[in-house]
Amino acid sequence: MPSDSLRVGVLTGGGDCPGINAALRAVTKSLTLQHDAEVLGFLDGFRGVVDRNVEPLHYRDVSGILTRGGTILGASNKADPFNYLPRGGADVSAQVMKTYRTLDLDALVAIGGDGTMSIAHRLTDLGVDIVGVPKTIDNDLVGTDRTVGFDTAVSTATDAIDRIHTTAQSHHRVMIVETMGRYSGWIALHAGVASGTDVILLPEIEYEVETVADVCRDRERSGQRFTIVAVAEGARRKEGDYVVQERGDEYTDSIRLGGISRVLADQLREHLDTSIRTTVLGHMQRGGSPTAYDRTLATTLGTRAATLVAEGTTGVMVAVQNDAFTQVPLDEIAGKTRTVPLDDPLIASGLDVGTSFGVAVSDLSEAASHSKPASPIQP
Repeated sequence: MPSDSLRVGVLTGGGDCPGINAALRAVTKSLTLQHDAEVLGFLDGFRGVVDRNVEPLHYRDVSGILTRGGTILGASNKADPFNYLPRGGADVSAQVMKTYRTLDLDALVAIGGDGTMSIAHRLTDLGVDIVGVPKTIDNDLVGTDRTVGFDTAVSTATDAIDRIHTTAQSHHRVMIVETMGRYSGWIALHAGVASGTDVILLPEIEYEVETVADVCRDRERSGQRFTIVAVAEGARRKEGDYVVQERGDEYTDSIRLGGISRVLADQLREHLDTSIRTTVLGHMQRGGSPTAYDRTLATTLGTRAATLVAEGTTGVMVAVQNDAFTQVPLDEIAGKTRTVPLDDPLIASGLDVGTSFGVAVSDLSEAASHSKPASPIQP
């Protein structure tokens, strides 16, 4: 593919997160400077492709956005062209193909999470040349050890737990902090260990209320009259259901998890007399300026994506594996979720310093559960 003929589209799909603009800057500047390419930015993710809502991206348009959170192009998690919610779930993939051909694009760079990569894979089957750049605070994309946005979300959650630690200690309370992450517990695990949380509850390990209550009682008996619990939004009681904040056809996943902290607080009140408070960190984990790590990760992944496009290598997602940068085929990623393995070194380190994961240590090897229940409960 001749470099002087390159015409490349770029979009940011799914939810927002810190570092997207850094990746967008890297893709655009690298394509412009190194490959003399014309770059077109689609607004609001795949919605911009469907509606042909597009604008040129020049070097100056992406200058000064490295430190900014969010995405200057906008994003949408309701614009799957194969299940286009703005049109009642219709398949509008033909419109995507029409836009791609009408604009005479050589390739499309899709910056997004698991949903975006699944869409990208399906579009490659229709003839779109796509390179993916992984971004999601959840860090749940198969094929890469780190995603853009995760480090910043962990830093934000860690700082919040640090602040809650002091008020918990002052008032001798059990403080439950709920993090995002959907069906993976990466944020809760990393932020929990980083902040010295006493209990960490993950979707991958079904917790036992009695075990959590025992930790609280044991700490009080030993003179530590407070307990900090970090709980991922997808955590659930043993043989229980996920807690759902909202459900409906307006969501790509049909349900929005949330509210487990309040449910857990009610469960613990049946066993404890201690005052219990809850804090839901929510969307603050998505906002703010990206950390230095996320900026450098986004820059490296973005420039690699530009290089692959110029080389004509598509149908892949750029990734980082074992501290090395690589690319993985989209068909190895689509429809899969990267969950926390029970042999993750950070779980072992947490156990070594006395952190509880809501079950007896002897039962940990049998505690993982990856299937979604048929009937999630409301908070």
